[in-house]
Amino acid sequence: MTDPAAPPPPRYLPDETHQAVRPGTALLRLETTGNRHGVLDGAWWPRSRDVTRELPSLIAALTEHLGPVRRVGLDESAWEELPTRVVVDNRVVHIDSSPVGDDTALITCGDRDLFSFLVVPPRADPEAARTAMARAVLADNSTLAGQILLDTGADLPRPTSA
Repeated sequence: MTDPAAPPPPRYLPDETHQAVRPGTALLRLETTGNRHGVLDGAWWPRSRDVTRELPSLIAALTEHLGPVRRVGLDESAWEELPTRVVVDNRVVHIDSSPVGDDTALITCGDRDLFSFLVVPPRADPEAARTAMARAVLADNSTLAGQILLDTGADLPRPTSA
């Protein structure tokens, strides 16, 4: 019998290396270790800068693995329009305009569990985006999100065919 006053067991990131949040819309990768020693806990590649279109699928996927999402911190200048909250599965998720930069999203689950995600620009070259996301989720990653985007070229728009 469990003690009802005991704190719940810790939640760990799933063992999956990536998951399509909604086919053709976004890609989400999560660090595959429970120790969370890296600078980033995951990576998200939204397909547009429309928060009301992109964020619900991310929140739904994270809720499935990490529990209810309470807050999301984003850089207002990186998105077309940033509401103060969105409703996902009948739950209100507050959106904070944070000076974290457009290359990072801060996700709060529960009361104090904070996750930091690399945000790959929607216009990124697919190969560069995949490389950046893979680097972000390495368990011992100590490189900040912006530097990962620079190092991999994911901050550059995908080449257009002539």
